Amino acid sequence: MRQAVGTFAFTAVVAVAVFAAAGTVAWWNGWVAAGFLLGLSAATSRVIERSPGLKDERSKAAARAPRWDRVVVRLTNLALPAILLAAAMERRLVGRAEVPVIASAAAFALMLPAAVLTYRAMAANAFFSSHVRIQHDRAHTVVSRGPYAVVRHPGYAGAAAFNLLLPVALGSWWALLPAVLAAALLVWRTSKEDRFLAAELPGYAAYASRVRYRLVPGVW
Repeated sequence: MRQAVGTFAFTAVVAVAVFAAAGTVAWWNGWVAAGFLLGLSAATSRVIERSPGLKDERSKAAARAPRWDRVVVRLTNLALPAILLAAAMERRLVGRAEVPVIASAAAFALMLPAAVLTYRAMAANAFFSSHVRIQHDRAHTVVSRGPYAVVRHPGYAGAAAFNLLLPVALGSWWALLPAVLAAALLVWRTSKEDRFLAAELPGYAAYASRVRYRLVPGVW
């Protein structure tokens, strides 16, 4: 209950800030996005609570991660607020969105499977972490089941797709800029992470040779 109340309170504060930046509450995209993000926050909390090892890992991962990854995480964590702020400011300064309603509705619909992909990665991988590190304290091994049998970084794939769809869902072209930058940063991170894991995690190089694609099956 405490976790649920905290999640709701945090989402409410974010929603108030975003609508204040937009200068209006007559923004259907913003209301749908607020509900969507509230649901995702609750789902994330639920997944973490059901995996004590995952919860413990997230609490200490940053202190044990390489410096470059700590910087990347700080930057990618700015993606969501930057997207929301850019969309809100466009709403205030431009007014009615130029993105067709049907495109926004389709983006909202596609955001759900993107989020589900990330949650499936979390559920399949007991070593899922917010930072790149070898979890020697948890007998870290390569995970190749679930979505990891298709691409090597399904969590990043879901996150990148979600970030790219959110601006369209919000009816904002401006918000595509931080979304594209965040997606590009995640793509770069996969390259760094692959090299790190191949060098430090036994069996990862063999896994990478079997599962050839990092983010998009048949593409890359």
